Amino acid sequence: MKVLGLTGGIGSGKTVVGEMFARLGAEVIDADQLARDVVEPGQRALDEIVKRFGPEILLPDGRLDRRKLGRIIFADAAARAALNAITHPRIRERMDAAVTARREREGVLILDIPLLYETARSTLVEKVIVVWVDPETQIRRLLERGGLTAEEARQRIAAQMPLDEKRALADHVIDNSGSLDATRRQVEALYRRYAS
Repeated sequence: MKVLGLTGGIGSGKTVVGEMFARLGAEVIDADQLARDVVEPGQRALDEIVKRFGPEILLPDGRLDRRKLGRIIFADAAARAALNAITHPRIRERMDAAVTARREREGVLILDIPLLYETARSTLVEKVIVVWVDPETQIRRLLERGGLTAEEARQRIAAQMPLDEKRALADHVIDNSGSLDATRRQVEALYRRYAS
């Protein structure tokens, strides 16, 4: 199985690109989904997060209030590092197990990892695909999603490696600043290259 890394930045459209690869037949392991799984009620990571940040970061049903926690960690690098120290080892463990379980299969495996470079996970993949958009598009998309102020959008973007830096390190770049059809054509070309 060909193992490819998919990364980008918040608001770049990486999730849409991952879905396009999946529709073409690629298997996709989504680090964001694993991140949600490791903080579900009953998981040790959630207990550690509550211990570090307090019970006020929980919703009434006992689940993590991701929006409230996001406001804390994107405004404070030390808080973000503390959260990452709790969650990243558990996410890595689950991803490594998922990759090992699939490695002998045929086809294309996409590891959708937003912080691929930031967490030094590029060694896990054969090639890296970066989904790129210009900074203005990135901010506009975040604001269109709703729920964030312009300042909060900028904080989230600033917490990640700039897309231009990721683009410079990538093996392949998907420019997602145009139409969905233009993005789909780029995805299809890359999928054909590695699926054959």
